[in-house]
Amino acid sequence: MSTNTLPSFLEKYFEGLTLSLALFYSWKYSIRFEISDPLISSHEKDCLNQAFHRSITLFQRVFAEGDEILFVTDVHTTNKDRFLQKRPLNVYLKYIKDKQRLYQLNHHCLPSVFQDEDEDDDQSLTHRFVLSCKKTELRYAQLLKAINYEDFAHPSIILKSNPQSGYDIYFINLSKKMILHLYDDRGCDVLASSKESIRFLYEEYNNWILDYDQEEIDFLFRGKVGFIH
Repeated sequence: MSTNTLPSFLEKYFEGLTLSLALFYSWKYSIRFEISDPLISSHEKDCLNQAFHRSITLFQRVFAEGDEILFVTDVHTTNKDRFLQKRPLNVYLKYIKDKQRLYQLNHHCLPSVFQDEDEDDDQSLTHRFVLSCKKTELRYAQLLKAINYEDFAHPSIILKSNPQSGYDIYFINLSKKMILHLYDDRGCDVLASSKESIRFLYEEYNNWILDYDQEEIDFLFRGKVGFIH
């Protein structure tokens, strides 16, 4: 994979979209899904079971076995924190089946993706790891569960040894021109280069859409406010 694949893909199909939090609000063809049930206590088993089911289901619908995927991990830290230089990011060691693939892992240091253009902050930075892979090469169910566990004291949480650093994981479908970002157990954003590419998700999982954004999403796909019955 060319080291320029990700930025050139975003520039061509997503008009230079920046990968960062709240992708739903940064792109016109997007859907925000509610992953866990806000009416169920986050400490109850049913809450996480729903989160696992929904996040895995959406991933399986967005990615087919033959699709070309970019597995992107951003680690947000400071230039004083050297833990990533001492050992490789274990998210790839744990969730990529063929360890030989890790020789193709690309790593770049970027200015913090949270940094405003007008800010002069040379302390914060984002380590971006990018790996080209296929769905069958990923232990994606386990990885999605680990992301869902982020706010819980669970052994599988990511960066558990470095809680001072934050992270975001993006799955990019080069074949279908789609992006999936499960930001935690609360929600998941799915973006596409065209509205029709994700209409099937809107129609099949309409009742999973976050209530707060339902009206805006209905307007995008129907041209008017309303629910599918």
